[in-house]
Amino acid sequence: MTTQDTSREPCPDRILDDIGGAFAMGAIGGSAFHFLKGVYNSPTGSRFIGATEAVAMKTPRVAGGFAVWGGLFSAFDCTMVYARQKEDPWNSIIAGAATGGFLQMRQGLRPAGRSALVGGVLLALIEGVGITRNKVISAQQTQPVVIEEAPQVELERSSASSLSWFGGLFGGRREEEKPKLKVEVLESFDSPMPPTFEFR
Repeated sequence: MTTQDTSREPCPDRILDDIGGAFAMGAIGGSAFHFLKGVYNSPTGSRFIGATEAVAMKTPRVAGGFAVWGGLFSAFDCTMVYARQKEDPWNSIIAGAATGGFLQMRQGLRPAGRSALVGGVLLALIEGVGITRNKVISAQQTQPVVIEEAPQVELERSSASSLSWFGGLFGGRREEEKPKLKVEVLESFDSPMPPTFEFR
């Protein structure tokens, strides 16, 4: 394999991991959705009871559907990894199309093809967003850090504006006096006597 995704499990274990993750996502999302839908559809006196009954009746179906989708997608993804001997976004796109088509196979050839097209396009969009995000993050990390000396510029501007408030109106701005450097000549170390290091 040319590239390895280190954030995921290796391929046989990935199927079980994805089934569990998809089941948990379906259970949490389905519980929230059906609870709110049960509260909305129940009569005024028994909204909480109706919501809990809706969650108990409909959430397992949603969680199971998510688990089936996750397991099939992961199985097709692992099949593509072993068939192509490399791990890249094309494996996920083909696995999404195969999963969508396989799940609609009982409805006929035309709905299966339509669902495969939708699954492939959806996974292509997801992979495209992931690739773009990774490129943006890597481009930000490789840019050099530029440090601007903004406080010094602001200090010069504020001092210039305070010195020449009327300068722009009456004859121009007064130039600031820059501090002159003082040059001192130090005594030479070439002395006729050798230096002594005695403390006095």
